[in-house]
Amino acid sequence: MMIDVGIIGGTGVGDRLAQLGGTPVHIPTDCGVLRGRYLEHDSARILLIRRHSLGHKVPPHMVSYAAMAKGLRAVGARACLSTAAVGSVRRDWGAGTLANCSDFVDMTGRRSTLFDRSVVHTDFSEPFAELARRAIQNAADSNSISIEPRAIYICGNGPRYETPHEIDLFKNIGDVVGMTAATEAILMREAGIAYGCLAVVTNLAAGISPTPLNHEEVVKEMQRSGQSAVSILLSAAKELSQA
Repeated sequence: MMIDVGIIGGTGVGDRLAQLGGTPVHIPTDCGVLRGRYLEHDSARILLIRRHSLGHKVPPHMVSYAAMAKGLRAVGARACLSTAAVGSVRRDWGAGTLANCSDFVDMTGRRSTLFDRSVVHTDFSEPFAELARRAIQNAADSNSISIEPRAIYICGNGPRYETPHEIDLFKNIGDVVGMTAATEAILMREAGIAYGCLAVVTNLAAGISPTPLNHEEVVKEMQRSGQSAVSILLSAAKELSQA
């Protein structure tokens, strides 16, 4: 089996992707098994992946990102697209804002590399692949969905949310904060896969939000915005499959 594009669905989107159907697939790697569903959509061969597994059971710091990257490489994926639920450190980007990630700041402390046994220095002048970013923007335009064309994604380790003082710091270095996309961007780049991420703002970050943060509000916003995100990613996957 060979595929064109992987699509990683995060909070609230993984379930929507599962509703598309497809054939269950297990891809073994030396970092674990990548589980997904194979789907042909508008001539694109897609592997649908739930980032946090069935039932949203795997926390962000325990996701097998390396298995995703190596598994997608093993089946010939030329690109990978994802969604990420994020908090906004900008008051003007409220819940429901969609943003096309363009750069990241990795604050996780994770050992995010495929090269533990060799010295390989990977260039990150283009943190999110222009090919994938362009496909996301074109897909949003063709579906008449407004998205922010650029966003700097700050990646924390999780699973806790950030403190107000951390967010005060992050205001100076980025736009949105999450727990997954930078790690995916690093490992997909090392695997030679063009990676793009559509960030979905679910809340204002700690210290900006007038109320304490909770996961339920994240899920509710992703339920509202999830269909728009899925429409964009499927259209983008079609474009990438023909690139």
